[in-house]
Amino acid sequence: MYGPPMQRVLIVGASRGIGLGLVERHLADGWEVHATTRDGTSPTGSDVVAHRLDVTDATHLEAMIGALDQPFDRIIHNAGIMRGSRAEIMEVNAEAPIRVLQALLDAGLLVEGGAVAIMTSQMGARRGRTGSLGDYGDSKAALNDEFRTRADSWRDAGAIAVVIHPGWVRTDMGGSNASISVAESAAGITRLLDGLTSSQHGQFLTWDGRQHPW
Repeated sequence: MYGPPMQRVLIVGASRGIGLGLVERHLADGWEVHATTRDGTSPTGSDVVAHRLDVTDATHLEAMIGALDQPFDRIIHNAGIMRGSRAEIMEVNAEAPIRVLQALLDAGLLVEGGAVAIMTSQMGARRGRTGSLGDYGDSKAALNDEFRTRADSWRDAGAIAVVIHPGWVRTDMGGSNASISVAESAAGITRLLDGLTSSQHGQFLTWDGRQHPW
């Protein structure tokens, strides 16, 4: 007898840090894992289906979508940068996640009721304030704003979509003094997505399942 089909996840931005942690967590949980890196090499070896994707390159995105023939149960967009020009930070952190996910949804690459998760940051939470949050914070605030404008249409497309603050994580971006490990963050995010319900669609959540103020 055959068991249920293996669940499939696409993790965008998986070469290191939280993205790599999410790859390892999903592999341990028995998922079929697809992962993107800028050069198209697998972050862990032959147990992952690797795709080449620079999230700022439309030709990479088009080629990847053309190579995908089955929808995913879960899509996680993790790619992001902290340093660079303001234009580069806005392009990678605010604009690319929306563009990539919209293209994947338009191509029918998410199952009905599947989860979409975008890694954002508490540094992009305005909490009613005006003025700049710095280049990185402004990019995440802009991402959050655009996500909220898309939430209704993404629900209509069959997605349960959320933005997630992954915690202050010990990565190259988070630094060595950060409060939690990559493994802790990845486990929490995965646990959150495993239990995600349609009532949580459109929310800003933390890695450990709490609602975060916008």
